[in-house]
Order: sequence, then structure tokens, then C-alpha cells
Amino acid sequence: QVQLVESGGGLVQAGGSLRLSCAASGSIFSINAMGWYRQAPGKPRELVAEVTTGGITNYADSVKGRFTISRDYAKNRVYLQMNSLKPEDTAVYYCNADVRTDSYSDYLWRWGQGTQVTVSS
Repeated sequence: QVQLVESGGGLVQAGGSLRLSCAASGSIFSINAMGWYRQAPGKPRELVAEVTTGGITNYADSVKGRFTISRDYAKNRVYLQMNSLKPEDTAVYYCNADVRTDSYSDYLWRWGQGTQVTVSS
């Protein structure tokens, strides 16, 4: 069993900041990439940012220059610092991780339950 638990969501005014955290726990042998997705009402889930094992990051164009993803490899945690928030950033934010549970298994993507981020205008 692998669990991903997000925290740090909430209500913030436009222009404000929030920091999301995600902790992976359970039967973890190794983690490849970790990232953040979001889903707004009536829209498909979309990639926000991701970071590979080697520290390579990738961001959605809509958040470049405003959001920063970081990772604590020792603690199996990933963070998303969100600055200059806009109302269109309102969504449920999901953490995911590409996890291997033992040396014989394949990597599988795991998801957290999500945390709500609401940006008021």
C-alpha cells in the first residue's frame, strides 16, 4: 500500500500565495517522478508541474514563472509553491508519484485524494 497525502490548500485572494505539500508513505522501494495536477469544475485534469528523479522540472505554460515545484528525496515529499495566484488557478490539486514497491515490480503512478485551492478575485 502506498499513500499520498496532500495538504496546504485553501482560500486566498488573487495575487496571494499558497504552498502545497504532498507526503508519500507506505511500501515504497523507490520513486521516479513526482508531480502536481489540477482539475477545475467541468475541465479535464491537467499537469501543473513535475520533477524527475534527476531534478528536471516541467511546468504548464500557464504557471511558468509563478509556481515552483520542489522535492525532498529523503522524505518522499513534493511541494508546490504557488505565487501570484489568479482566479483561474482555482481547482482541486492532486499529487502523484511514480512508485516502485519492491525491486521486482514496475513503476506505477499513484494519486493523492486532492486538496482544494480557491482563488477569489
